[in-house]
Amino acid sequence: MAVLDTSALLSWPIERCQHQIVSVLQQTELFKVDEQRWLLIDSLDMDWRTASLEEREVVHELASKTGDLPRLSDVDIDLIALAISNQTTLVTDDYRMKNVAREAGIEVQGVLTTGGKRQWKWVLRCIGCRQTEDVSPDATRSRKDDVKECDRCGSPMKLKRA
Repeated sequence: MAVLDTSALLSWPIERCQHQIVSVLQQTELFKVDEQRWLLIDSLDMDWRTASLEEREVVHELASKTGDLPRLSDVDIDLIALAISNQTTLVTDDYRMKNVAREAGIEVQGVLTTGGKRQWKWVLRCIGCRQTEDVSPDATRSRKDDVKECDRCGSPMKLKRA
């Protein structure tokens, strides 16, 4: 058994998805992206789970350590937490999810890609004065917005590889 990211649920042959661990939080995501595929997935014997708050907190700590936290969604965090708590493979093409799972010692497998084998560390870097700092555990989580404003010059700070 493995924990499947939404990309696996959308891309893999349906019989390959059956009996795998998935997050309850993925249901809405699947319905929005591909309603017909969702109906098919919903008819399968899947192991729908939700990670506990404690399990999700472990992922928050790991993602803060690697700097990936600002770009992980609630679904991403739940899937990583499920992989960690079940000590099973995480199947995803998301490089940030792979990075956090590897930090936790969890095996990762790509859906359609094989990339992302190197472990990365992210830092915040100001686009104005170029000051860098570690990503804090209370960093704003968003896929599009700047993470925070620079304490020194007030310019936006963005995630960059260390």
